[in-house]
Amino acid sequence: VEKGAEPGAHILSGCCFDPRALSELIPDWKKDETCPVRQEVSTEKFLFLTQKYAIPSLTLPSMDAHGCYVISLSQLVRWLATKAEELGVEVYPGFAAASVLYNPDGSVRGVQTGDMGVGRDGQRKSSFSPGVELVGRQTLFAEGCRGSCTQQLFANPALKLNEHNQHQTYALGVKEVWTVDAAKHKPGFVLHTGGWPLTNDTFGGSFLYHGENRSVHVGFVVALDYSNPYVSIYDELQRFKTHPAIRPTFEGGECIAYGARTITEGGLQCLPKINMPGALLAGDNAGFLIAARIKGAHTAMKTGMLAGEAVMEKLDAVMDAPAGVGLDLTNYTTNFKKSWVHEEMYKYRNFRPAVNNYGFYIGSAIIAFDQFLARGKLPFTLKFKHEGDHKQLKPASECKKIEYPKYDNKLTFDLLTNLIKSGTYHEEDQPIHLHVEDHAGMKRDNFTKFAGPEGRFCPAKVYEWLENEKGETYLQINASNCLHCKACSIKDYGQRIDWRVPEGGGGPAYSEM
Repeated sequence: VEKGAEPGAHILSGCCFDPRALSELIPDWKKDETCPVRQEVSTEKFLFLTQKYAIPSLTLPSMDAHGCYVISLSQLVRWLATKAEELGVEVYPGFAAASVLYNPDGSVRGVQTGDMGVGRDGQRKSSFSPGVELVGRQTLFAEGCRGSCTQQLFANPALKLNEHNQHQTYALGVKEVWTVDAAKHKPGFVLHTGGWPLTNDTFGGSFLYHGENRSVHVGFVVALDYSNPYVSIYDELQRFKTHPAIRPTFEGGECIAYGARTITEGGLQCLPKINMPGALLAGDNAGFLIAARIKGAHTAMKTGMLAGEAVMEKLDAVMDAPAGVGLDLTNYTTNFKKSWVHEEMYKYRNFRPAVNNYGFYIGSAIIAFDQFLARGKLPFTLKFKHEGDHKQLKPASECKKIEYPKYDNKLTFDLLTNLIKSGTYHEEDQPIHLHVEDHAGMKRDNFTKFAGPEGRFCPAKVYEWLENEKGETYLQINASNCLHCKACSIKDYGQRIDWRVPEGGGGPAYSEM
């Protein structure tokens, strides 16, 4: 089941794609003219930016893009869905898995899709259609970062999925796709930058990938453990484009698409238990993305393959199990630990905690030593010192307010103008899927103490602090703007935002992402 209106509609990535898993899954994919993996990386560069200058820097071994391709991941997912259907797989777009179903013994039984046709007041409309129970001997959860059903699994104390791992840490990426002047287009060119416009206490950077047909994929990724509540990741992307080394690429071009999505960055130390009675976790939903490589599509594909293979290895036992009993397929975890996914994750396990624990300069030195000299074989594994990105904000009174430049509507755009390019749409007359239980507590902490950071970290202007006719401040939730990025459920200081799936088919309509 797929909550987007079609496969790929909710998929967003850079995407400098490593085809390793694809080559294992479909060995002759290069011979298929319909495959959207076409533009191989030609050259790559890393720049350290100051406000005025761009300093060429060494590219970390983990970021080597040799043999990779600049693609639209939403297009690849759409293509893979057609291949699956050709093999007899039934794909159901427009159906959002809303809740996890359990057997009497506590094993996972399946999922229930959300009700359709419920009004904002909670009353059934004439178009009401109840959710459907989808049950099976094994359920594979591959919802992407911060999956809503997977959060229910994590919250189930009987499953103990997070008993031995550290708190996950995340980042938010905002992205645009441009069509640029042919004279400025360099097919296959891959650029990453660090430094400006971020300060040294905020971890992140940019990507700029030249795809095919004069397309350029540009984005900015910021770790959600930042401390200054005045940071706006959307505005950091707009400011980044004004740099003298970046601006010329886009002058005379046209921005044709916009979107945003969170990613997991914790790596091996934050990986939960991935098997449980009746279910398996795969992809960025579990945390298989490798931040040091800025890649997770290949590991998502491979872990999905490993999950399928684990079921097939034990198929007889799975099918012969008594009704209402979901088997715990521990062979999935065993096979993962023997795979190249685990090998990659182990090699780059110290990347993110190095910066998290020791800051930009010392952390960068540790990363350089680890990758250039130790080759990922340091005799220790760093642990994260914090316990959740939401706990890292400092009070607004202790931070410097950030003044972002005005938009010119040629190179830089206001958020609502760009949001139209995401194609996001939700039925207005439905319950708000961003549920806040304690508005008073949210006002006390988020607005009074932290100056309303959700109004800045949300890349879709869902959250606005407004005043009513009595001069009282209140939080307005523009749920129909939502891009399903999940940043609010991660960064909200009091963890008061419960992200629930809206009606199936709602959300962004990515086609170029």
